[in-house]
Amino acid sequence: MSLLKSMDMKNVLNLKILLALVVSLTIVSCNKNSSSKNTSRATGWKINDKNGGFQYNDKFQEQKTGPGLVFIEGGTFTMGKVQDDVMHDWNNSPNQQHVQSFYMDETEVTNKMYTEYLDWIKRTYPPEEENFRLIYEGALPDTLVWRNRLGYAEMMTENYLRHPGYGEYPVVGVSWIQAVEFANWRTDRVAEMDLQNAGYLERDTHLMSSADSNFNVDTYINAPTLTYGGNDSIINPERSRRRVQTTAAGDTINKYARRESGIITPDYRLPTEAEWEYAALGLSELRSFNVYRGRKKYPWDGQYTRSGKRKTRGDQLANFKQGKGDYGGIAGWSDDGADITAEVMSYEPNDYGLYDMSGNVAEWVADVYRPIVDDEFNDFNYYRGNVYTKNAINEDGTVKVVTSDEIVYDTLSNGQIVARNLPGEILQVGVDENETYLRTNFDKSDNRNFRDGDVRSSRQYADSFDEEETDDESNTRKMYNAPRHNVDRDSLGNLIKEYDQSNDRTSLINDNVRVYKGGSWKDRAYWLDPAQRRYFPQDMATDYIGFRCAMSRVGSKSQGGGKKRN
Repeated sequence: MSLLKSMDMKNVLNLKILLALVVSLTIVSCNKNSSSKNTSRATGWKINDKNGGFQYNDKFQEQKTGPGLVFIEGGTFTMGKVQDDVMHDWNNSPNQQHVQSFYMDETEVTNKMYTEYLDWIKRTYPPEEENFRLIYEGALPDTLVWRNRLGYAEMMTENYLRHPGYGEYPVVGVSWIQAVEFANWRTDRVAEMDLQNAGYLERDTHLMSSADSNFNVDTYINAPTLTYGGNDSIINPERSRRRVQTTAAGDTINKYARRESGIITPDYRLPTEAEWEYAALGLSELRSFNVYRGRKKYPWDGQYTRSGKRKTRGDQLANFKQGKGDYGGIAGWSDDGADITAEVMSYEPNDYGLYDMSGNVAEWVADVYRPIVDDEFNDFNYYRGNVYTKNAINEDGTVKVVTSDEIVYDTLSNGQIVARNLPGEILQVGVDENETYLRTNFDKSDNRNFRDGDVRSSRQYADSFDEEETDDESNTRKMYNAPRHNVDRDSLGNLIKEYDQSNDRTSLINDNVRVYKGGSWKDRAYWLDPAQRRYFPQDMATDYIGFRCAMSRVGSKSQGGGKKRN
């Protein structure tokens, strides 16, 4: 009995020793990992030392999903028309592309979202002040797009944008330029909120914006002390809710958030054509290992516009024009539930969780239109429309921040006036030979015309036809050059509109014409195919084109971190 008791005590002792050994090894391992994480593999110096030196967010795991966005894991796909091309225009011939992971709005931008933007502009740049009146007017959607010479639409003209009954409907009457400005505004507001939540800014600073004191994320990154017009009470780190570290020498570190902090996300923007088409297709449901088993005609599975599921059999899967004079079907069962646009999320999302990627409204994308996609030159993150800029620099080496007296306005082809920059933003200028000299990847600031696919588009007609030289600016020998209508103002501010009556034009395509994708409530089923592509002037708007925003992904291709794969 005593022998048995002795053996039990010995086993308990051995178990305790083993447990202590495991704990000590775990602590050593943790300390080792912690030590290596806080030590530079380049120099051996400490990182994030409270005494100063290199500061870096080594706890960053992955990019958070911004408000309104869903994650789209990138990959390869066949971009372009994989079904019959009944129009025979061959402007969407199939080609294989690869798209990096990104984020996209789960719905179109709604009237409610856009009126929030208008409200901010109205509070920040009061239109009662003559200097700011054109800022607000330039952001207003064109509600007159609803009018029809032989149709009654005054109810939509007066109510569609602002009435709460249409609050969750997609905004229309917005030009491509206005959509880009909305995305820029959204970038600043989301970054401002993230910095407030992280303690870098005082709370509710977004409610205190004024023309001379507002937040711009690029200004904050490049010259944080100039943010909010240099208002020290907002940006002074000593007054923030964060504990600012002070070194032994009395210097403060981590005063402001930088790119290295991981708090500031990439910009909201319009999706590229390749991104939009990839996201709309939702090809994951056709995936079989690393190949696709079949083709897709719509964002949903199948070759028809009606649901085949028992519960919803016969219901339309999108909002579109079903035939001449038929914008929704007979009232009641099997009607698509809308005659104009429909409330967002009225139909099932695709496999990526995106709503209305066909039907409801067509959508602006970032690309300048050309009849072909030049996959011979690039098949990775394809995009035509790059115009590279850089920050303007003052003589003293600081960045040039726009003030209320330096707003630059542009007069568009339709006579509308828009602000090209707003107070608080850094003035942008084109890149020059300092950035392009001996480069192999780009050689000028404006690359919209690069390899645009047609010999005549990149050569003057005089090179191939017997046409005399002329200095008359009203004439052009470039293929992609629309009629040059001219808009000016007289001394009283009245618009003077001159129409180009020339018959020598060869195309309506130019560098200011943008692609829009997806069918709309006004389109037949043929246009619901995500591969379809059309174009429209970037400064004009319609009652059937809206938009949604996208955001680039930083870090790993897939969510959940860098899991090793075979």
